[in-house]
Amino acid sequence: MSDKDEQEKKLSDFEESALFYHRYPQPGKLEIQATKPLGNQRDLALAYSPGVAAPCLEIAKDENKAADYTARGNLVGVVSNGSAVLGLGNIGALASKPVMEGKAVLFKKFAGIDVFDIEIDAPDVDTMVQVTKSLEPTFGGINLEDIKSPECFEVEEQLRKQMKIPVFHDDQHGTAIIVAAAILNGLELAGKDIKTAKIVTSGAGAAALACLNLLVELGAPYENIMVTDIDGVVYKGRPIPCDRWKCLFERETDKRTLAEAIEGADVFLGLSAAGVLKPEYLKSMAEKPLVMALANPTPEIMPDQARAARPDAMICTGRSDFPNQVNNVLCFPYIFRGALDVGATAINEEMKMAAVRAIAQLAREEPSDVAARAYSGETPTFGPEYLIPSPFDQRLILRIAPAVAKAAEDSGVATRPITDHEAYMDRLNRFVFRSGLAMKPIFAAAQAAPMQRVIYAEGEDERVLRAAQIVIEDKIAQPILVGRPEVITARLERFGLRIRPERDFELINPHSDPRYRDYVDDLIRIAGRKGVTPFVARTLVRTNATTISALALMRGDADAMLCGLEGRYERHLRSVREIVGMKEGARDLSALSILISQRGLTFYTDTYVSLDPCAEELAEMTILAAEEIRRFGVEPKAALVSHSNFGSRPSESASKMRRATEILHKIAPEIMADGEMHSDSALVPELRERVFQHSLLEGEANLLVFPNLDAANITLNAVKSMTDSLHVGPILLGVARPAHVITTSVTSRGVVNMTAIAAVEAAQQQASAAR
Repeated sequence: MSDKDEQEKKLSDFEESALFYHRYPQPGKLEIQATKPLGNQRDLALAYSPGVAAPCLEIAKDENKAADYTARGNLVGVVSNGSAVLGLGNIGALASKPVMEGKAVLFKKFAGIDVFDIEIDAPDVDTMVQVTKSLEPTFGGINLEDIKSPECFEVEEQLRKQMKIPVFHDDQHGTAIIVAAAILNGLELAGKDIKTAKIVTSGAGAAALACLNLLVELGAPYENIMVTDIDGVVYKGRPIPCDRWKCLFERETDKRTLAEAIEGADVFLGLSAAGVLKPEYLKSMAEKPLVMALANPTPEIMPDQARAARPDAMICTGRSDFPNQVNNVLCFPYIFRGALDVGATAINEEMKMAAVRAIAQLAREEPSDVAARAYSGETPTFGPEYLIPSPFDQRLILRIAPAVAKAAEDSGVATRPITDHEAYMDRLNRFVFRSGLAMKPIFAAAQAAPMQRVIYAEGEDERVLRAAQIVIEDKIAQPILVGRPEVITARLERFGLRIRPERDFELINPHSDPRYRDYVDDLIRIAGRKGVTPFVARTLVRTNATTISALALMRGDADAMLCGLEGRYERHLRSVREIVGMKEGARDLSALSILISQRGLTFYTDTYVSLDPCAEELAEMTILAAEEIRRFGVEPKAALVSHSNFGSRPSESASKMRRATEILHKIAPEIMADGEMHSDSALVPELRERVFQHSLLEGEANLLVFPNLDAANITLNAVKSMTDSLHVGPILLGVARPAHVITTSVTSRGVVNMTAIAAVEAAQQQASAAR
């Protein structure tokens, strides 16, 4: 199969996955949920008739009360006519709906903002303006999306004049804010000033012109900016029609092409098409040029080509697989968060400037210890490879939203100024915990680290095969599958998967692997004193895939292992315990599980291993769990839970949890922890405050430590089922090498998640050994 055929097949596979994702388990990406109880007749009377009349009358007297009694203060309308969708063009309003739903999901995930997506069949400016304006009573803000240029300028301009709520065209201003932050930082690193820097663009659409307008606001003179479009340089007297927004950047010049315009330029800003910027063009740019090649999915020049032509260049793209990704999610959720929180009537230039400076400043900050640990200890520092923060930096909302809110207050557009800034920051901090994209730091760390070899004991299982393809595509790890080649090949073909043994991944065939005798000898050496005779060893190495995987791990033929998709958990655990063993100083193994729900992520231990751990073992598993939690960019807050609430029930179990807490405070005082307490006291600070005002735990606990396996496992599975949470794990703690026993209910998605965790553990273990 040719490379072109492979690429087409790859796209087809991905598109099929995307269609499945959008269709199941229910169509679309959004749903509406009630935020108030509706459990009895009184609740219904309060929610609707006659109780609803009271807030209606209050709002009729004072429209600002709508923010107190309705969801409007936290509700944004994402509005589009589908005339310029992503890279798809004018596909129409209805076809744009998946994109608008996606935007809604980002608002909710990154900033806790609710969204109705509104797709309008309105090809002309007047209809678009009229329909959108009429929606003002519903929303606290409007995000215009995917409207073609130049109509988008006119729509936004008219709506900003006619509406008393924020109107923001993200394609223009979101991109502009991030670009401006990157340019400010790039020029600083190059020792240049925006007032004297020469800027050249390729592209003159909505995003490009918005970027230039914002740069002018920051001090860039018009005469230092040269714009090129599909027809060449935009110059005065050009016979091609020029709209009033583009005409602002007409220049008196004899230059007619990008190649001519870019000579001596300090900044190249590309929002055009793939391959427009030739490597030879870069050679004529000024010293330490900033190259912003933002065309997607293929930039105007690939970073490796740009770096080869100009090793001193600083490079930004719109892609997540290169440093300095210009991604609108860096700012739009947080700008709206700040604007909504003060009831802003507009998003003005002062608020945009505040966002630019907040983003630029964040890139210069030292990352927190938690963030550094989350990214394998490879701390990003301000420099050519780190001009702007990662879109998944948890501090973005903590920097941008308050800065935007303050700018709204200072510029006079805030109708509900923040009165208690400390409480506001505390609310944002709590949201960061609840909304953190739990697996993102793990995947980023796995992709950034040297490729780790992860061996799968159940290599013939469909879930493993599907996961292996994703792991390979996303460069998370290098899979090694234990299984029969003919079975694996037949199943790959049956499931329509294109990966193949030996070409894409390594295979260990239990029936004929040349390392068979070595594995048998190793097993006898490791487990011979544990009742494993030579005959048993030979049988296990032929028939037990978990034994084979554990031996491969210990021999250095793999860096991490996953098993447990078939058979009893305890059987797999026994093999791992006997062959891989425990890390030095560990008392026993334990398991950490994660539930990711609408409220965020919560960690549970020990959910699968220890039947009835003693106090010392509970303290140890809490320490190990805290260490693992920090890989996710989360600071652990542990609650040792019990049927007793700070001494309310004297019992042996409660005493054990109190002793474990005392031990933990003594040997690991850096971990925020307290106990014994009820689980609701752990999760609801107000309840905890009523019972015991001097608790060492602050805010909501994110790690629940249980007195025994019954309590942990029952709670985990009950909460998972009742809340429809995603289970990640169990993550095996205390093991000498990265080895995890997952469960028979795991999905292929769960296998991918555990692969990333195992790969990061392996990479960090290798890095520690090298130091």
